[in-house]
Amino acid sequence: MSKSKYVDIPSIVQVIGGIYNHPSLLDENDKYHFYEEDFTEEFHKIIFGSIYNLHALGAKEISINAIEDYLDSRPKKLAVYKANKGAEYLQKVSQTTQIAAFDYYYNRMKKMTLFRMYESIGMNLSWLYDVDNIFDAKKKQAQEDWLDNTLIEDIADIIDKKIDDIRLKYADNADNDIVNAGDGALELLERFKEVPEIGYPLYGPLINTISRGARLKKFYLRSAATGVGKTRSMIADVCAIGCDKLYNSETKKWEENGTREPAMFITTEQSVDEIQTMMIAFLSDVNEEHIINGEYYEGEWERVTAAAALLKKCPVYIKELPDFSLQDIENVIKYSIREHGTKYIFFDYIHSSMKILSEISSKAGVKGLREDNILFMISTRLKDLCNQYGVFIMTATQLNADYRTAEQYDQNLLRGAKSIADWTNF
Repeated sequence: MSKSKYVDIPSIVQVIGGIYNHPSLLDENDKYHFYEEDFTEEFHKIIFGSIYNLHALGAKEISINAIEDYLDSRPKKLAVYKANKGAEYLQKVSQTTQIAAFDYYYNRMKKMTLFRMYESIGMNLSWLYDVDNIFDAKKKQAQEDWLDNTLIEDIADIIDKKIDDIRLKYADNADNDIVNAGDGALELLERFKEVPEIGYPLYGPLINTISRGARLKKFYLRSAATGVGKTRSMIADVCAIGCDKLYNSETKKWEENGTREPAMFITTEQSVDEIQTMMIAFLSDVNEEHIINGEYYEGEWERVTAAAALLKKCPVYIKELPDFSLQDIENVIKYSIREHGTKYIFFDYIHSSMKILSEISSKAGVKGLREDNILFMISTRLKDLCNQYGVFIMTATQLNADYRTAEQYDQNLLRGAKSIADWTNF
């Protein structure tokens, strides 16, 4: 591919200088993310890579001597460093870097990376940001103001919407889907007669009687008080769908459990390790306390190791998402569908977060949104994703304190927002 026009060298220089003077910025993983593609010149990649690796090795301060010592065992990179007068370059950027403007230059650099990545798959983005516009000063200034004042997520959304609009018009035929209510009605009845709408079985017979299983394009909500096992019941469902064997303590055998269907559990509060021990405990029917304490009754060690091996070869996935936004949820689900063919998704559980509050406040231009607004938006988006990608999604909510004295159990007992029940399928 020819050299991209979407490069802002001053921003790259300022980022390198900022990291060189303040390598502790690399510790702010929740705020700054760096990739090799952020740097277009080999010399810049070598400088930044050296600083990054030295910091990862424990260096608290970075010096020219340290960088040159690091490159000493890498002769090809050292040759590029010397050809570009690396020592003089570092001295200059160290003196001219404006640390107060680091975020500005970082964001500008990342936006250029985004443009280059879209460009690398053949997209012409001149309709959005025309680098070649050098004669129209007003347009150029308006373009730069837009770039500086638009979040990178919003830029990606604008580009993706353009792609979606094309797909909608030319691939999905969304403008030609209005039908008479009776069209195909008899065929529909015949189809249900031959193949009833029943989803993949969830764990336990009662839940399947109520819900008709995990049906694709359906969104299920499971609600209970804190500490009564919402997470564990969903983990049982994930394993029952994704694993083709379960240990039966009554027969003392591993028994067949249907087919393996790609399933994912998104954890919002527990670590991957905690979810894994719960999964192994369920599959092997071994008390989780025994696993955590490393103390087993006779035969249990063999069962838990067999369960771990079973998980390894089954299409069961875990994603840790502690501080999430609506976009994070959507990106994780879309990625898992695309990369793993995931059909069954369990999100534990709907609640607000600092990141989602910031995201919605920024996009909506409204501050101080109530929790019920936030929870309703999450449930709405999850239901939309069910329909859009033809997948099954289950999540959970807490009950409010009224459940202890309530005579009738309905949506009024949902903590945060009873409206989230509006989108569920049972």
